[in-house]
Amino acid sequence: MSQSVIEVSDLVVEYGKGAKKTRAVNGLSFAVRAGECVGFIGANGAGKSSTMKAMMGFLFPASGDVKVFGLRPGLAESRQRIGYLPEVALYYPFMKARELLELYGGLQGIPRAEMRGRIETILDRVGLASRGETLLRNYSKGMQQRLGIAQALIADPELMIFDELSSGLDPIGRHDLRNVLLDLKKAGRTIFFSSHELNEVESLCDRVVIIHRGKLVRDAPLAELKRDSGTQSLEEFYMGLIRKINSP
Repeated sequence: MSQSVIEVSDLVVEYGKGAKKTRAVNGLSFAVRAGECVGFIGANGAGKSSTMKAMMGFLFPASGDVKVFGLRPGLAESRQRIGYLPEVALYYPFMKARELLELYGGLQGIPRAEMRGRIETILDRVGLASRGETLLRNYSKGMQQRLGIAQALIADPELMIFDELSSGLDPIGRHDLRNVLLDLKKAGRTIFFSSHELNEVESLCDRVVIIHRGKLVRDAPLAELKRDSGTQSLEEFYMGLIRKINSP
């Protein structure tokens, strides 16, 4: 069995204090093995983004534990091996795309001699080959999402964590992105992403982790979910599962 790249154990994430305290993640446990592509599914407010922020070390759990490459989240040793796309990526509007990638590439330790070639390749890969010198204030939401994916991939990371992967992308953008991720899967990279586009999850993922109100409700390979439930698609399975959970 492959080594676990991500290990989440009894994770609890809370916001606020006293009577206003809200529990966003409530005792969540799962693991992602090397080379897997795993979809992270749940409604808005289910706790997906909070879990991913805990993986990156951007927030501290109230209890429980998260390990990435066997290390505590947020350490430089692990972050340099991760490509991360947040739910909302905000970039300085007066930078150019090429300048932004130079910045992120430098932070990831890419030698300057390699930088230009990498940037040309990655811009072409995400469909922005002709927009490297365009100011980011002139980028559409879909173009900003493509650029966010480019910065996540610039250092050729072992693990990719994407929060709402295809947000803002049109059908062509989603098609292009799917091809990029399929290439990464073939190269043995580990991919963990959340998305409300269940058809996209079904076309890419080996396994899905489904959470509801901060708790794990299912963690299984796609084929197993459909076989055990008798459903034809992930969307059909998911909608049936949520109806059952919410029924009195």
